[in-house]
Amino acid sequence: MEELAEEAGITVRTLRFYRERGLIPPPRKQGRIAWYDDHHLARLRTISALLERGHTLSGIADLASAFDSGRDVGEVLGLGEPSEETPVRLTPEELADYFEGEVTPENLTAALDLGYLATDGDEIVHISRRLLDVSSALVKEGVPLAAVLAAGREVRAHADALAALFTELLRTHAAEDDMARLRPLAKSVVEAELSMAMDRRLHD
Repeated sequence: MEELAEEAGITVRTLRFYRERGLIPPPRKQGRIAWYDDHHLARLRTISALLERGHTLSGIADLASAFDSGRDVGEVLGLGEPSEETPVRLTPEELADYFEGEVTPENLTAALDLGYLATDGDEIVHISRRLLDVSSALVKEGVPLAAVLAAGREVRAHADALAALFTELLRTHAAEDDMARLRPLAKSVVEAELSMAMDRRLHD
C-alpha cells in the first residue's frame, strides 16, 4: 500500500479512504500480503485527473461503478464482422475531455447500454470515431449529452429498419457476393432521402 501510494503521489490515508469508498478494486491477497498492480495505479491516476477536472469523489465512485459493470470490448466487437467504423481507445479522463461536464454516471450507463462504449481493462473503447466526433461536436454546440444519446437510441431503431429493408432487397435481387459492392448504394439512398427530408423540415 505504501509503495502504491508513493507511485500515485498520494498519502496512504487517502489510499485507504479510496478503498473504503470503493473507488479502487481490492488488492490480490497472498497470505498476509496485499498485492497492488498497474491497474490500481491507473485507476488512482484517473481519479486524480477527474478530480482536477472538477468531478466529485461521489460522482467518480458512481462512474467507477458504471465503468466496472459495463460491457467489455469483446462482447461489443466480438462478432468479427467487417465494419466501416474505426473504434477509438480512450482513458476515462480523455472521455471526460470530449464531453466536458457531461460524463455523468447516467450518461455513461446509457452509452454502455447502447453499445457506443465498451471496456477493455483500464481503457474505454468507443465503437465509432465518426459517432464520437459528431456527438462531441453536438455537445460543444450546447446539446446535452443525454439528449444526444436519446436521439441516438431512436436513430438506431430507424437505422436497423432501413438496414433490414435494404438487406432483404439486395438478397432478393442480387447475388450474396455482391452485397459488399452494393452496400454504398443503399447508404447513398439514405443520405439523399435524409437530406431532402431535412430540407422539407427546415422549409416548414
